[in-house]
Amino acid sequence: MGRYSAPLRLSPINTVPSQIPQLSHRCSLTLPCCAEAGGVTCAKAPQVTGVTVQLEMHALWQQFDQLGTEMIVTKAGRRMFPTFQVSISGMDPAAEYVLLMDFIPVDDKRYRYAFHSSSWLVAGRADVAAPGRMHFHPDSPARGSQWMKQMVSFDALKLTNNLLDDNGHMILNSMHRYQPRFHVVYVDPRRDSQLHAHRNFCTFSFPETHFIAVTAYQNHRITQLKIASNPFAKGFRTTNPDAWVGRVGNARPLPHSLPTWQPQEGSHEPGSMSGEQRAQNLKSLSSERLDPGISLSSSLETSVSQ
Repeated sequence: MGRYSAPLRLSPINTVPSQIPQLSHRCSLTLPCCAEAGGVTCAKAPQVTGVTVQLEMHALWQQFDQLGTEMIVTKAGRRMFPTFQVSISGMDPAAEYVLLMDFIPVDDKRYRYAFHSSSWLVAGRADVAAPGRMHFHPDSPARGSQWMKQMVSFDALKLTNNLLDDNGHMILNSMHRYQPRFHVVYVDPRRDSQLHAHRNFCTFSFPETHFIAVTAYQNHRITQLKIASNPFAKGFRTTNPDAWVGRVGNARPLPHSLPTWQPQEGSHEPGSMSGEQRAQNLKSLSSERLDPGISLSSSLETSVSQ
């Protein structure tokens, strides 16, 4: 979908945060019914039905959400701040799971920031979206006991506006709104696991984590909050608030190599594979298409089977 050539009437977007934020989300117990051998099933697999995910740094996400969160995208790729981090409970300790993220457009609009009113306005229709990508947590696959042992952080994930990116970064359009999604996928060991793929995953969305992708911060209050709360922005701190505007976005980069994933036989715990093995195991799926609003079965039915 391209841009409008005719002028559009601009209207402010709604930046009001969720009225009653949920600190944790549980897997939905039902989904569209699917035919299986022996009948029709609407239930998720028992390995995912009890999974509960809690967003870490929730209070900080809420502060950004109240202002209208902005995330920097660059050609080379930029890490998110706040970092998407979750705590997980309710997994089968002995089962293996893959954790991944993707980003979907919130709407079909493009935005611009009005400095005179300190608000975001609709500027037209959305630019053509790049094919969706999925970011696999580099410790995938791992047993439930390992995932539940400590906080899970996607601090290696990077956002880019480079449509030709070949580093596995998440490709987003600047001045568009996005909702991060978190997926828990049970690695089904059955030979016919592809027949049950629609039952073996759960998707979690936290509304307070949605954001507008930008190449430079637009709202100076977002700039100030990022400087005040991001430890990697220490070098940009100043006692003069007027000097903050436009200076954030050059935090020192961390070493990063984004692996992609394909499971091998046997169980793996985080950190048990060498870097070379993990790079081989996590291959090709980061660029798989994952359309908004549909199940993961079409994209993952073969990737999580053994």
